[in-house]
Amino acid sequence: MKVVKQLALFVENKPGTLATVCQALAKKKINILAISISDAVDHAVVRMVVDDTTKALHLLGEHGLLVVEREVLLLESHSRPGTLATIARKLARKKINIDYAYSATPPGADSAAMVIRVDNVAKAKQVLKDY
Repeated sequence: MKVVKQLALFVENKPGTLATVCQALAKKKINILAISISDAVDHAVVRMVVDDTTKALHLLGEHGLLVVEREVLLLESHSRPGTLATIARKLARKKINIDYAYSATPPGADSAAMVIRVDNVAKAKQVLKDY
């Protein structure tokens, strides 16, 4: 488990916006490690973890995007039923709230990467030190 920086971008909710953002990152050789998109009526919130946060922040700022940086937990774990339940239970026992989580596990994969935003990163890091 690592504590990493997540970028939350507020973008227009229209065709091509995500493609433009992703292409700009790709041109600068910035790799997207995890991504989540939530929509609203006229905008979307794109949350992502990238391999070069500083470079991405500058680039996205140059494109006029509002970007918020937050610490999140990046866990790599076995892709098995109950893994998230175990993690959530361990955090709950220590009164640590999960604000949100997202992950991507390809079908048939043995491991998964999970991003978790909690209300107390330092405490969660201690609780989940085995992940």
